[in-house]
Amino acid sequence: MACNSATCQSGGCYREDNGDKVDDQFPQPPPAVATESTQQPLSNGKNSDSAFCIKCKLKESMAAAFSSSSASAQVTGGGGGGGRGGASDSSRFCGDCFRSNLYGKFRLAVTSNALISPSDNVLVAFSGGPSSRVALQFVHEMQMKAQKNFDASRDRSLPVFGVGVAFIVESSSISIPADKFSQAVEEMRLVVSNLAPPVKEFHVVSTESIYSSDSNNGRNRLKELLNAVADVTGKEDLLVHLRMLALQKVALKNGYTKVLLGTCTSRIACRVLEATVKGQGYSLAADIQYVDARWEIPVILPLHDCLAQELNIMCSLDSLKTVEVHNDHHSGINALITSFVKLLQEENPSRESTIVRTAGKLTPFHFNRMPEPDDCNMQLASQRRQKKYNLKPNESLPPESFCRICNSPLKKSDVKSYKLENQIMSAEDISNGCCTSCQFQILPKDISLLEHFYSLLPQQMVARGEYSCLGEDRWLREQIQDYLLSDTEDGT
Repeated sequence: MACNSATCQSGGCYREDNGDKVDDQFPQPPPAVATESTQQPLSNGKNSDSAFCIKCKLKESMAAAFSSSSASAQVTGGGGGGGRGGASDSSRFCGDCFRSNLYGKFRLAVTSNALISPSDNVLVAFSGGPSSRVALQFVHEMQMKAQKNFDASRDRSLPVFGVGVAFIVESSSISIPADKFSQAVEEMRLVVSNLAPPVKEFHVVSTESIYSSDSNNGRNRLKELLNAVADVTGKEDLLVHLRMLALQKVALKNGYTKVLLGTCTSRIACRVLEATVKGQGYSLAADIQYVDARWEIPVILPLHDCLAQELNIMCSLDSLKTVEVHNDHHSGINALITSFVKLLQEENPSRESTIVRTAGKLTPFHFNRMPEPDDCNMQLASQRRQKKYNLKPNESLPPESFCRICNSPLKKSDVKSYKLENQIMSAEDISNGCCTSCQFQILPKDISLLEHFYSLLPQQMVARGEYSCLGEDRWLREQIQDYLLSDTEDGT
């Protein structure tokens, strides 16, 4: 969102210097219109500038409105709760400007990183929480604007990108009453169906579907796999990896070209500290970028620059319905880190952003960008972004080796070559193909159980691990292919 005010002090306000990054295809909410009621002094006698929106200078800020409602509640005998959120930068906007500013962050992330193109078919991962709900709403608004532009154009040369929604069922790993679960799924389906056209298909897929179409067999194998992981944190991390495999399977089966996650700044900040504690510093840069194309279907994070607090406010302002499904209480390292970051954010609202900006100084991997498009104009734009992030072309780099379980990139020094004997991997080979975090938290401590554990992994994990570990040998052979002697040549 562009700001025309020279006195605007908002850290999240997007000024005109970013205007060249914004595509006209995507909508921009209309500016707030001044009314007589907004131009009058506040009834509680607050005439200072701090009582008004720091953007439009006309409407009452959300912090002032909250203070007024709290004072009224105290006079009438109500509690003056509400917490510490009123002092944040978000509360210094009025409702309209806050929404425009938040949508501006989303829109800038999409356009400046080419996250969505007109030819895309985007699968939105919907959990029912505030982050995924706002992501779905913003993508929907973007799609509606593209549809209006398509209908208004004469040649109709610019297609409208498609949108689908997927909910991953984790009932095999999380105990949920059947009636509560069915009600939650129907509420989600209603949320998606109530969105204006274009119509969006809603996919409900269980985690065990990554094994086979036989749900009973898949459920049993999944439970056996999870029971084989003794560490609580390792089990939670493994579920995250399995959820991504399920999303990838849905996307591949239904022709989606991008998987969109509602991961926000707050979640990324937790991820930074979690990876640091678990010894995943080398692979950290791969997980915190706008784009993650190490998967067959690239994953995008358009809410990368939005705080969880802002997304909660957005849901409240626009009455966006959220659905709580997996509200279980986690434990282990992830829960401790989440509580710690939450405490830091309460003490200083900028802590989460500071953590993410600091981690953002890490050099991204070559797969943290979109694959080269066929369109020449889009290729030039992609090359400009490569210079910005100092990324080398894929052809000049050997392929990364990835962990068999979590798909994290591995250091070259940690990758040990191996040879399959009769297509059977030894326990040592299985362990060597995993990152240190998975070795410590997920793999069984008893080495005699490794082969059985490996047999319980989904085929996608097994195939991906074998391909990535052998990928560098294939790459080296391709590089020197022109200098190799064929089988018919005698070498003279």
